Amino acid sequence: MPKGAGLGYTMPMSRIQYYLQNPLQLLYMLPALLLGLTLHEWGHAYAALRCGDHTARNLGRLSLNPLDHFDVLGTLCLLFLGFGWAKPVPINPRNFKSFRRDYVIVSLAGVAMNLLQVVVFSALFVALVRLNPALIYNDGFYYILLNLIGINTTLIIFNLIPLPPLDGSRVAEVLLARKVPYKVFAFLNRYGQYILLALLWIGILDYPISWAQNLVFSAISKLLVL
Repeated sequence: MPKGAGLGYTMPMSRIQYYLQNPLQLLYMLPALLLGLTLHEWGHAYAALRCGDHTARNLGRLSLNPLDHFDVLGTLCLLFLGFGWAKPVPINPRNFKSFRRDYVIVSLAGVAMNLLQVVVFSALFVALVRLNPALIYNDGFYYILLNLIGINTTLIIFNLIPLPPLDGSRVAEVLLARKVPYKVFAFLNRYGQYILLALLWIGILDYPISWAQNLVFSAISKLLVL
């Protein structure tokens, strides 16, 4: 793409230093944070409702209001570590019509919403730049769209990690329940969030996220020159 990757996931300086030197980047990230996290959790709530569980709706989580899904730690991690989460949507699997099938559907619904946003905003970016190539030099347009694509890509990969409280752990527990001892899942449910924070702090997850983002941005670049 004509400019460098503007998301900051592979920046040589720390994110805090970067934001202090480029405060507008926080503003450019805001739409992506609001849409990415809100639609992710709304997807869980809506899928649960369609599968027979009204818990999220009854607790006010079938909502497009970002404040209903806001999690302080998850948002700070997304800003300064590159990975984050919203407040998990409560569900009661006993209300599902088909436990195994519906549990997987509900668990992956949030990721599906993020994938939809990656596709829509990538298509929008390509279409608008083709109509008006000068937009590529408009920082507001460029970085807002880049963040909408990049942060949603991050949320897809991050939430598929099989560690609680992430969605991938629910899918893994359903699919591997008969093959993995229960004690393993009990251990992960108790300590998974601490393992996850340690992995985030070490930076061991940076490479797969950067790889996924570069793959998406490379595809966008190729579409722009077609």
